[in-house]
Amino acid sequence: MNYHAHESAIIDDGAIIGENSRIWHFVHVCAGAKIGVGVSLGQNAFIGNKVKIGDNCKIQNNVSVYDNVYLEDDVFCGPSMVFTNVYNPRSHIERKEEYRDTLVKKGATLGANCTIVCGVTVGKFAFIGAGAVVNKDVPDYALMVGVPAKQIGWMSEFGEQLNLPIKGNASVTCPQTGVLYQLSKNVITVI
Repeated sequence: MNYHAHESAIIDDGAIIGENSRIWHFVHVCAGAKIGVGVSLGQNAFIGNKVKIGDNCKIQNNVSVYDNVYLEDDVFCGPSMVFTNVYNPRSHIERKEEYRDTLVKKGATLGANCTIVCGVTVGKFAFIGAGAVVNKDVPDYALMVGVPAKQIGWMSEFGEQLNLPIKGNASVTCPQTGVLYQLSKNVITVI
């Protein structure tokens, strides 16, 4: 093993786990899961079969990453946040053939107790506030809060809110890194 797993973790044969990953208490990783390098899976996490988790992702306690959820590198999943994979579940109707893909792009943060409804894409370096319910695609660098989630601003790659309007044309420098962010036609470009 080139990763660390607590003795209480259940890792099914066939799971692919990258080196230097850490799997904590009471985690279950299913056989088809693909987990990158340097990933941390917090206590009581569940990782489904048709799941891909990129490098350096942090999955906090009590997060279930169900089939058809794909996380690119450097994604942060806050404590007890929720993914879904069926849009209209009923216990008496089998809908495994109706799973909808969810993609969380590089560097995104999903705050504690937020919910990501299946079938959406969360843009790179987007920031979903604690408790928000995301039911539509999220632009790169967007700051989303509320139920349903609405965009209230933009975030830097460093994780600082940028002083930019939600729409229009403007530019600002991240106070922490000095990187210039340009907003044009409601799209952020890093200069």
